[in-house]
Amino acid sequence: MPQLSPSPWLPIMLTAWAILLLIIMPKLLKLTTTNTPQPPHTKPHNTTWSWPWY
Repeated sequence: MPQLSPSPWLPIMLTAWAILLLIIMPKLLKLTTTNTPQPPHTKPHNTTWSWPWY
């Protein structure tokens, strides 16, 4: 089975890595969450259910 020549694949791989590192990664790193995380409630929400047939 003949081996594939690495000459066309090396520039393709390097171009793909360059696009990933130079274009896509800075865009992904700029993304931030829109809502800040809320602190957990200090008091648990324990209420009794009101059944209509009771």
